[in-house]
Amino acid sequence: MMRGAVADFDLVVAGAGIVGVSTALWARMRGLSVLLADPNPPGSGTSSGNACTIATYGCLPVQDPSILTGLPRLMFGSDSPLAIRYGHALRNLRWMLSFLANCRAGPSGRIARDLAMLLSHADAGLNPLIAEAGAEDLVLARGQLTVWSTKDGAAGATDDLARQRELGVAFEELTAAEARALEPNLAIPIERAVHFTGARQVWDPEALVQRLHARFLALGGQWRQAPVARMREADDLVEVTVGADAVTAGRAVVAAGAFSRRIAGGGAEGLPLGVERGYHLLFAGEEGRISRPVGWNEAGFYSVPMAMGLRLAGTVEIAALDAPVNSARLDYIRRRGEALFGPLPEPTSHWLGFRPTLPDSRPAIGPAPGSRRILHAFGHQHLGLTLGGITGRIVADMAEGRQPNLDVAAFRPDRRYA
Repeated sequence: MMRGAVADFDLVVAGAGIVGVSTALWARMRGLSVLLADPNPPGSGTSSGNACTIATYGCLPVQDPSILTGLPRLMFGSDSPLAIRYGHALRNLRWMLSFLANCRAGPSGRIARDLAMLLSHADAGLNPLIAEAGAEDLVLARGQLTVWSTKDGAAGATDDLARQRELGVAFEELTAAEARALEPNLAIPIERAVHFTGARQVWDPEALVQRLHARFLALGGQWRQAPVARMREADDLVEVTVGADAVTAGRAVVAAGAFSRRIAGGGAEGLPLGVERGYHLLFAGEEGRISRPVGWNEAGFYSVPMAMGLRLAGTVEIAALDAPVNSARLDYIRRRGEALFGPLPEPTSHWLGFRPTLPDSRPAIGPAPGSRRILHAFGHQHLGLTLGGITGRIVADMAEGRQPNLDVAAFRPDRRYA
């Protein structure tokens, strides 16, 4: 039931990953009354298991023209970083076709330009939150190293690196000897190496979200560990079902990542939101093998030294949210990890997470289709940790009824996706 003209909150945020918590903190720093809700503890979902990298260089989308020519190898190769569950793909054929349509040179180039623009503001969105939460100790500025182990891979990177440089990404080309001087424990051949000098690393991404959340509470934000089941826009308010209760808000934000479509009335139900399932293995006590995140291009995964040990993270599996863990993905990461470093001990743990992905790899940021008071902030695919802060700042602007100082038209949820 509506409680009259005065809302219980200025803003209700559904989802307590890096995007949702950043949105809630930005809004509270602006003086809005905010309720943040999630059935799970803050930062415990996909935000906890990522590759720990603030990847401001990551403007080139997965949708690359090489996908169209290399798809058979990616789909059927024994050492491919991509796995597809074909029953799921056939049930979501429209999404798959939209994805492939965006792999053409024209759409891929436009996506890269849009992501580069947003990424150029990523630090401006995240740094104030890090400072506000006193979380500077969790962020390391050592850059990120990407290596290519084959001559074909090294040659094939030339156009992509040129595109990144044109889009303002700073990097240094290194010789194999210079790359090994940075990371002497790499066991693979190095045919090409690039050091993305502006990239930073989060030592513990779950702890970062928890620090942001603690600051949100200290500033007077409200927290409910409960699911948001429904949103309904009525008159000048939004009624939001949080757990067993109904609250009202001037505006509401859907920031539930890959689960955003499950919020009835939130406006995401009709959007082509898919999921790229990602895996990691953790090796406690092995973090000393490298000193910064290292990406092995041909293998499609990252190795990262972090608080809990050495994390090997990445690959892509196209499958349903509730599909069982694919042990072949974990075996792939283990094999590639030992190729990269030599023998490794038994992993301490493994993890599966869900990257929310739209078929054009742009996040959905802005009003839900047909709505004035429900806002979307999801679909950040591989860039949630990087773009969470700036997304939160943009959405806080919108929650205040102000125009963001960035042109975010390319990220409108009601855009065409192919």
